[in-house]
Amino acid sequence: MELFDSLKFKIVRRGIRIAFPEATDTRILSAVARLKGEELVDPVLIGRRADIEQAAAVRGINIDNMTIYDPYDCARWDEVVAAFVEVRKGKVTKEQAEELLKDENYFGTMLTHMGITDGLVSGAIHSTGDTVRPALQIIKTKPGISRTSGAFLMMRGNEQEKYLFSDCAINVEPSPQELAEIAIASAETAKMFDIEPRVAMLSFSTKGSAKAPQADATIEATKIAKELAPDLAIDGELQFDAAYNQSVAQLKAPESEVAGKANVFVFPDLQSGNIGYKIAQRLGNFEAIGPILQGLNKPISDLSRGCNEEDVYKLSIITAAQALSN
Repeated sequence: MELFDSLKFKIVRRGIRIAFPEATDTRILSAVARLKGEELVDPVLIGRRADIEQAAAVRGINIDNMTIYDPYDCARWDEVVAAFVEVRKGKVTKEQAEELLKDENYFGTMLTHMGITDGLVSGAIHSTGDTVRPALQIIKTKPGISRTSGAFLMMRGNEQEKYLFSDCAINVEPSPQELAEIAIASAETAKMFDIEPRVAMLSFSTKGSAKAPQADATIEATKIAKELAPDLAIDGELQFDAAYNQSVAQLKAPESEVAGKANVFVFPDLQSGNIGYKIAQRLGNFEAIGPILQGLNKPISDLSRGCNEEDVYKLSIITAAQALSN
């Protein structure tokens, strides 16, 4: 696909090191073999060395030229523990740190924090919380962003249609300030995929057609986002049809520079975002790639537990591209 050809061109032979804390999973092993073979990513496999080597051998996957970091047998263990205690600033003791770092996600996230790896991909067998929690405690969010968020790249018809849906993975009920930050972060993510962002702040109301606290929150979020990013094409509150369809936009929001032309859709809460992207995926036959975590100081990506090898491969490419742009 054209998009991934472009991303591959950016990252090929750049030696970008991505940590994979689920290195005994067949989907992960198959994907990293492709990534390594195509010189797109330098995989760093996290876990017990014997278990990883056995899993690869059973599946006939050659990992001889890949780096393995075993939390139970690591020459840099004391360094990693000390760095973790420092970053947590008195919230954990050395003993607690040693216990937490036996968890592959915590250990892999620390390698990324320390610059040993450039990013991390997890979530094939772990929950979103298991992946995001260490990232929030260790990597933390960029200045001006109070929360991370999760966007999906939505594609259909060999990239004839390409959109970003956000936040569909992390924040249950964001405040107007948080929603504004999500909108700005989503616009930046869109640019990575060669989408010139036109951001629609979604609601069940368009330009005052309904009166409710939820619609008011979206109006307030739009106002804050415009103040924070005055050059960004953003508008709200907009119903999805007004944001997406030009004829509807002419009726409901004729003066909007975004209505009818939006390509970044910011949902007002997690419930609507998660439902929305899955409807587009299952009924609209869109390919949903993500969630792509936004707003962190370094790229940490969260797979769906229902992912396949191709999902791991593509999200790893995106993570490597994020690492280049950080």
